[in-house]
Amino acid sequence: MDQAYVVRHKVLVEGLSARQVAREMGLSRNTVRRYVAGAEPGVRKEPGRARPVFERVAKRIDAILEEAPRWTGGKQRLTAARLHQMLRVEGHQVGYTLVKQLVREWKRKRLEVFVPLVYAPGDLAEVDFFEVLVDISDERTKAFMFVMRLMHSGRDFAWLYERQDQVSFLDGHVRAFAHVGAVPQRIAYDNLKPAVKRILVGSERELTARFFALVNHALFEPCFARPRTGHDKGGVEARGRSIRWDHLVPIPTGADLDEVSQKLLAQLDADMAHTCNAEGKSVAERFAEEKGRMLPEPHRPFRAAAVVFPRASRRALVKIEAAYYSVWSDWKRLELTAYIGPRHIEIVGPDLPAVVHPRRRVGRSIDYRHYISELARKPQALRQVASELIPQLGPPYDKTWRLLVDAHGPKQAARVFAQVLSALQTRGEADVRARLEHALQNDEPLALALHVAEPEPPQLADELLPGDLRHIEVVAASAAEFDALLGGAQ
Repeated sequence: MDQAYVVRHKVLVEGLSARQVAREMGLSRNTVRRYVAGAEPGVRKEPGRARPVFERVAKRIDAILEEAPRWTGGKQRLTAARLHQMLRVEGHQVGYTLVKQLVREWKRKRLEVFVPLVYAPGDLAEVDFFEVLVDISDERTKAFMFVMRLMHSGRDFAWLYERQDQVSFLDGHVRAFAHVGAVPQRIAYDNLKPAVKRILVGSERELTARFFALVNHALFEPCFARPRTGHDKGGVEARGRSIRWDHLVPIPTGADLDEVSQKLLAQLDADMAHTCNAEGKSVAERFAEEKGRMLPEPHRPFRAAAVVFPRASRRALVKIEAAYYSVWSDWKRLELTAYIGPRHIEIVGPDLPAVVHPRRRVGRSIDYRHYISELARKPQALRQVASELIPQLGPPYDKTWRLLVDAHGPKQAARVFAQVLSALQTRGEADVRARLEHALQNDEPLALALHVAEPEPPQLADELLPGDLRHIEVVAASAAEFDALLGGAQ
């Protein structure tokens, strides 16, 4: 039986005195009185005692902590140890333990409370980039993973890029919308530069031109986290970390980033069938409910590219970002239009087809087929760039070049091959290819294969001639007769 119960029963029910109960049970009369008053066993009320040091330094500590943001920043923060030193310099005799307790309590009172949120179907998605490592062609390289997470269903889309720039940011949206087959009503972001040009009052933002074009095209509502906060879109941030741990360990390998991205996306889609929430519904089941509440995918695809207007130099090169790209030689000194995509650069000009290059960070990307009209007139320049041009032309030009070099040496081979390039300009690639392949198969001279016989002069039928000219025959003079004529003139 509980001791407090026995004491209370003896005093309040049986009518014994506190002195008698204390003597019988071996307790102090104070303990008996506390039990009778309702106190619980083992619980003692701490007597109030004075805390002079606490009262003296508590307000000063609060004042210093409130002022600290003005003279601290970044990783140079005010610690409890440094605050203790400052107080001792000011003459306060206070222990480090008390300072640490006061700092901890000051921070606790100012902790932000996270409100449990509810995500309606189709309402919200969150987007972020994450730095990852991949092995491309056996070379370890850094990449950036674009992640879009649908917050109601938990469906994820991820794609890898070489850069964390606006082009990759836009391309990730286009791929995500196409893969999911719909557009969320709202999408939440950090205040990243590809999307935000300027932070205005409250939640208002001035968008960048290309991101505004995407928003206007897909008609979703962009939402942005508060500046300098890292938890306003914790769903995608937590999911990005788990994707790295669950799907990118061991470090994935592939021929290029697109191949690695396809494998990653297939794994994420496979997870939809067996990842369930507390109600036992899989991601696939929740997404089936959500898709009907989302916006329809735009009928016309959005071009995820930045647009610039470079001018071609006399070398038929254009500079885009920090790299140079070749264009058709006929475009020299013209202003062109370039579309910068995440993987490729497309350059558009007048009359001729658009030029496409792999996007580079630095250096040059030159396709010497753009200079065929110039190389056809410059055999020495052709010889200089043959090692680059011939692989770009491919078969049968590679075999043709090797035969010419073996037969005549590189100098004469360049002269003959210049005729091949000239024929490309006048007769077209299909005709020249067919003639070269026929000559190589039948061991015919290449010059003869490219030669085109002069067409015979047209013959007029007799009925088309006037009557008095039908029987006149014009006989061509011989060289001997011409010499005789010259002799007679002397």
